[in-house]
Amino acid sequence: MCMVIFAPLFAIFAFATCGGYSGQLRVSVDCINKSDSNLSIGINFAYPFRLNRVDFDVPMCEGRRQERLYLIGDFSSSAEFFVTIAVFSFLYSLMATVVYIFFQNKYRENNRGPLIDFIVTVVFSFMWLVSSSAWAKGLSDVKAATDPDEVVLLMSACKVQTNKCSSVYGPRWSGLNTSVVFGYLNFVLWAGNIWFVFKETGWHKGGAVRYPASSSEKQATAFNQQVYNQGSFDQSGGAFTGTGDFAQSEYSQVGNYGGPISYTNQ
Repeated sequence: MCMVIFAPLFAIFAFATCGGYSGQLRVSVDCINKSDSNLSIGINFAYPFRLNRVDFDVPMCEGRRQERLYLIGDFSSSAEFFVTIAVFSFLYSLMATVVYIFFQNKYRENNRGPLIDFIVTVVFSFMWLVSSSAWAKGLSDVKAATDPDEVVLLMSACKVQTNKCSSVYGPRWSGLNTSVVFGYLNFVLWAGNIWFVFKETGWHKGGAVRYPASSSEKQATAFNQQVYNQGSFDQSGGAFTGTGDFAQSEYSQVGNYGGPISYTNQ
């Protein structure tokens, strides 16, 4: 039940906080000639964080000349991988919810549904761990590449000591930090659900059915033992009867000699 409720929500929070992110940083270039200065240079970037395609114009402090620069790095692979896992996780959670509610009999038929569900749950658990770790590393690199103090070093005007370059403000990372947290929460949720899905499979049920089977085997063994004992008793009775006949015939033979006959008849 927890899986049905929280898995779609956690997946939504994961890909919404990452895929819907857009940030901005601002730097300033104060030239000796104040007319050439630009004290508010805005640099915008967003998902999927192909920073090497983000361009911005800065003054060169040489008249009205400007130069076009680009941020450093392409971190789209880890971000898109993370969002893709979140989207597919959300879709599978919705489909599983519909199956659990409306197609419970089909789900349990031939034990095929629980086995597929178990395999998919294990795969998604592993993929959430990998994608969250990759995106956590990618986010760390994005933060370093968009640090205003690092961006200032890319400007040729800032390499001249007479010019003053500084950062106005940096990006806000609360949304992306939240996406990483929800990524690991999704991993914990899916990994914890492995046991509950495993209980629905035939592997778990096969281990539980062994106890009634063993007790029935004990009953069958006891029944066979009883039949065996009865047969043994009958055979013993026959042997005892045979022994009695043998004794009677022996006594009869002895009676032919005299005395023992009267003793036997008595």
